[in-house]
Amino acid sequence: MTAAERTPTALLGLDAIKGDLADLYRDLHAHPELSFEEHRTAAEIARRVTSYGYDVTTGVGRTGVVAVLENGEGPTVLLRADMDALPVREGTGLPYASRTDGVMHACGHDMHVTCLVGALKLLVDARADWSGRLVAAFQPAEEVGRGAEEMIQDRFYERFGTPDVVLGQHVAPLPAGLVGAHAGPAFAAADALRVRMFGKGGHGSRPETTVDPVVMAASTVMRLQTVVSREIAGGETAVVTVGSLRAGTKHNIIPDEAELQLNIRTYTPEVRARVLVAVERIIKGEAVTAGAVREPEITGIDTFPVVTNDADALARTTAAIGAAIGDERIVDPGQVTGSEDVGVFASSAGREVPLCYWLFGGADPDEVVAAQRAGTFERDIPSNHSPFFAPLVEPTLTTGVTALTAAALAWLGGTGREG
Repeated sequence: MTAAERTPTALLGLDAIKGDLADLYRDLHAHPELSFEEHRTAAEIARRVTSYGYDVTTGVGRTGVVAVLENGEGPTVLLRADMDALPVREGTGLPYASRTDGVMHACGHDMHVTCLVGALKLLVDARADWSGRLVAAFQPAEEVGRGAEEMIQDRFYERFGTPDVVLGQHVAPLPAGLVGAHAGPAFAAADALRVRMFGKGGHGSRPETTVDPVVMAASTVMRLQTVVSREIAGGETAVVTVGSLRAGTKHNIIPDEAELQLNIRTYTPEVRARVLVAVERIIKGEAVTAGAVREPEITGIDTFPVVTNDADALARTTAAIGAAIGDERIVDPGQVTGSEDVGVFASSAGREVPLCYWLFGGADPDEVVAAQRAGTFERDIPSNHSPFFAPLVEPTLTTGVTALTAAALAWLGGTGREG
């Protein structure tokens, strides 16, 4: 039986579990947990997946969960979902909105977890039709770029085997029902920096006696805007964002220092190096110009590698997904400037492991069409990390479960065994 023949059989069980999956999604959404604090989420995953018959290990990489199903000879296929939330106060007003003030699943990881749980149920029920080794990694702390590495450092390969392919997906503000995949560099590398700029404080009425770090920081913010526009070629891509600027305690006090937090996105090592050099040069140069009392401190917060999809493997995977949901529902979104650490599972294996990572839509299709026609898509359709980001429960869940199931079956062997 080919993968194209196995997938429809496996998907026959989806209707029976849709309601339960929707309840799980709403529960996870209402109870978000920050990076490395995903204890409740991990416990619920472990409880459910253990009941399906998987061999489940908890506490991998601190709070990660790994589920393994041995089903005869064949490839080892890794399915990955991240599960942490963000420090965002939810603004959706949904009946299942976050019950934890200031914490929200604003990036859709609750949807990722639910879809993988659903796919694992369908795959275990269809194990008579495939063979191999299925490994599911429920990863913590993607939002801080450390979860995948923590799981690898916790002897992931030694304990659970080296995969023959890494598969995963991310919900996005595409119309629900669509899947988006791009070959080659697909998600940007990211570098987050913390910058401390040092001045000399004093009374707000006597700025001549001070070295004002607020002005120094403000000048730096403006000058950093020239990195992309003046130092990166038009055919190359980079993003430099100052996401935080903090200084001072009171309106009539000039503080001693200011802190900036920067986020940098690039796709190639050459552009990354050029941007980082320019950022450091500008920060130090503005400090000198302002007469800073000492050189700024520049420290890394976190970093994400480029997510690079293997072209041949992605073609194989998306062909299987397209056969299940319709080829017309597969689109190429181009390069995404968002970042992910899923690639660590492929790049750290010690041998070449293909990675296939795709987007699946969670936005109301009618609202997307209306916003596109009005030219207001960026304004009206909430994106990931927005306090208003809330994927439609359906058909988002159905698409996500279907995509993961079809993708896994495209790589698993064709002869299974009865469980």
